Amino acid sequence: MKDAVIREITPEDNAQVAQVVRKVLEDLGVPKVGTAYADKALDDMYAAYDVPRATYFVVEYDGHIIGCAGIALLENYDGNVCELQKMYFLEEARGKGLGVQMINVCLDKAKMYGFEACYLETMPYMKSAQKLYQRSGFEYIDAPMGNTGHYSCPVWMLKKL
Repeated sequence: MKDAVIREITPEDNAQVAQVVRKVLEDLGVPKVGTAYADKALDDMYAAYDVPRATYFVVEYDGHIIGCAGIALLENYDGNVCELQKMYFLEEARGKGLGVQMINVCLDKAKMYGFEACYLETMPYMKSAQKLYQRSGFEYIDAPMGNTGHYSCPVWMLKKL
């Protein structure tokens, strides 16, 4: 998908982004409670990331959003750590190198914001995502950091920036 473009979210993207996230979570059979599915911010991701040291990105291909991810300060954590958040790709976008590109864009932005590390939470059965995170330098950690409210995501990873 060489014509795919990674760019910052606009208010006009909100409905498509919410649709992508919910579709991926439904396809994976993810619980609707204790995950991103139930997040209030999901229907207005532009506003949710329109705060200091936060940015949300979309992957656009042929006029449609096929993937998304963002970074923001890790909630309820005393330290200079951001979180890689709400990274989801429709099936048609997977396995094409877009995930690596998206992580790199997010981590570059995190470094620009001056964060010291990047944290993420995921589901145990999201093995391909975990492999991608590991290839990008994330390592497993034994306990959650901060309190994101995603108690149904018991896999935690961290990367020093």
